[in-house]
Amino acid sequence: MRDFLISVIIPTRNSSRTIEKCLQSIKDQSYENIELIVVDNNSTDNTKDIANRFTDKVFNFGPERSYQRNFGVDKASGEYVLVHDSDIYFNRDSIKECVEIFEKENCDAIILPEKSIGVGFWAKVKSFERSFYVGNDYIEAARFFKKDVYKKIGGYDEEMYAGEDWDLTIRLRESGYKISRAKIFVEHDEGVVNLFGSAKKKKYYAENLFNVYAKKHPDYFKIQMNFFSRFPIKKLLLEFLKHPILTFCMFLMKGMELINSIIK
Repeated sequence: MRDFLISVIIPTRNSSRTIEKCLQSIKDQSYENIELIVVDNNSTDNTKDIANRFTDKVFNFGPERSYQRNFGVDKASGEYVLVHDSDIYFNRDSIKECVEIFEKENCDAIILPEKSIGVGFWAKVKSFERSFYVGNDYIEAARFFKKDVYKKIGGYDEEMYAGEDWDLTIRLRESGYKISRAKIFVEHDEGVVNLFGSAKKKKYYAENLFNVYAKKHPDYFKIQMNFFSRFPIKKLLLEFLKHPILTFCMFLMKGMELINSIIK
């Protein structure tokens, strides 16, 4: 396996709850040739202080995460860039596996599957929901890229702060670039999850999703918002038989999110 330099870009904003564990998981990688870049958006907590303990490449840029990600890639020296969020914890072999995939499959980008973790019953519901999305090309998005491909495709659409990861993945596919999948999961730390908090969070992103992403990709958006595209009936029935309470509560959570998203 060749020793490529991998630039890892992490955008942050008031991320003190998760940033230390996120960055530590990057420092603990079995693959060692890594450049770590943190792009903060005017945090008012101690996010930057924590980040400075892990890297001297801590920048301030905004106003939203698409701007931060593109800025981070502009600062990157690596041939490959891993662009992810500050509430993600990486498996020790995540980057090693991706480098091996790039070499073996000659791909241009890689999807890293996620599983949700968090505190409380509703975090279990969120984890249950995310389990349906693994392997779904309409829901999962690429996070690891050849840097020259990322630049050619234009990076993240800076008008978007919702659906921007889907948009980039769609543009990659439509431009003929090859996207592969890793097998090792990363952990997405949802924190303390409650029914109303989840709905409120979705509302923040809904306006941008409906007004920008949906207009740019109307056909994809219809499929992505279709219930049975997200929850195939066969798998849904099997999971309901095994986990009826989680299934019912997932329906309740998704219903609350939908209602809250469309209410002005």
